[in-house]
Amino acid sequence: MKPLVLIAAYFAAVTLPLVLSVWLGGPPRQFHQELASVLGILAFSMILVEFILSGRFKAISNGVGMDVTMRFHQVMARIALVLALVHPFLYQGTPAGGQRPWDPTRQLTITTDFFALAPGIVAWLLLTGLVVMAIGRAQLGYRYETWRLLHGLGALLIAVLLLHHTVYAGRYGSQPVMTWVWLVMTGVAVGSLLMVYLVVPWRQKAHPWRVTEVVRLTPKQWQVTVSPDGHDGLEYQAGQFVWLNVGHSPFSMKENPFSIASAPAAGPEVSFMIKELGDFTQTIGEIEPGTVGYLDGPYGNLTVDGREEPGIALIAGGVGLSPLLSMLRQLRLTGDSRRIKLIYGNRIVDQIAYREELDETLGAENVVYVLSEPPAGWQGEIGVIDGPLMDRVFSGEEFRDWAFVMCGPNVMMDVVEKHLIKRSTPARRILSERFNYD
Repeated sequence: MKPLVLIAAYFAAVTLPLVLSVWLGGPPRQFHQELASVLGILAFSMILVEFILSGRFKAISNGVGMDVTMRFHQVMARIALVLALVHPFLYQGTPAGGQRPWDPTRQLTITTDFFALAPGIVAWLLLTGLVVMAIGRAQLGYRYETWRLLHGLGALLIAVLLLHHTVYAGRYGSQPVMTWVWLVMTGVAVGSLLMVYLVVPWRQKAHPWRVTEVVRLTPKQWQVTVSPDGHDGLEYQAGQFVWLNVGHSPFSMKENPFSIASAPAAGPEVSFMIKELGDFTQTIGEIEPGTVGYLDGPYGNLTVDGREEPGIALIAGGVGLSPLLSMLRQLRLTGDSRRIKLIYGNRIVDQIAYREELDETLGAENVVYVLSEPPAGWQGEIGVIDGPLMDRVFSGEEFRDWAFVMCGPNVMMDVVEKHLIKRSTPARRILSERFNYD
């Protein structure tokens, strides 16, 4: 029920200004003029609600999953952009300028006041640029921290500009009731941004962590372990992730999301399996023990806690092993007797992490290693994780009754999900979480 409640809350918030505007009414206008106002109102309200869909509010992202939250955020931003782009062009043919004898209140006339129009035009251009930058972030190649700063400041500026434009140029927004509605909604949106960038870091400052260990797992993968410094640590479920900030102020933009690899039952220390990819991860090996860090979380709902299936299938690709390793460790530490099988795919043998632990914990017969570029004499599976491989590992009964948890490249998860559906695995037993954080 929680996803349905959140969806209902979203549409209630987005449509509230439109409903109130219709209720307040006004002199009749042509259909295309009213449609222009409708699109403008919806676009602005959707943009304001986008601040809440940033993924940093646990009541939302932990309820429906971070991947769902962020995908919804991305789709709604694109829809809001389309509405905003069309909005001004529907006013074609509407009288513009000053007072008309038949319109003493200027309610049927488009203003030509530069003070009222300019903020809307600037916001219109900024919104287009912000969405295009988000879609092409990977291709543009700028640093994640730079992107995050530009995205936050750009969204804040757009909200303020649209508030001004709506109140001073809008037919409905200029009415006192609607002015207050827009002020409150904009205040909530800006407040959510301040919560993420100021309030949460301020709280983190009182709960620092210290790096206790940095261990190389494979040529490009590391294990980083942190311990709470003067506090009880973090309450989390196996499979969740946090935003990790190491060696910087809690107010710094230099934080990144990483899945937790340790088990809650193992104690207050938290460990991460991190692969060298971006600017921060390429310097993991240079982190000194004792370095101060901060954690924001936990986030995500990729967990098997409270589930009752007779068995659990873990399917990992590369560094996607991290949250599944957390689950495996937690299940064993808590004495869970359910059967567990793991399929673990990599490109080359040197990328296999925690091999001894996996073999010892599960038994070699329950771990299937897959390499796309195997060395000579390789005894495991060759190729990629696909349907035929899964059919060799799991029985029809296991497809039907077990929980399947996966994490890894999107291509791998797409293939696995399609095959599970083909094998009649119920959707409620297919667990995954993936996202692009923009």
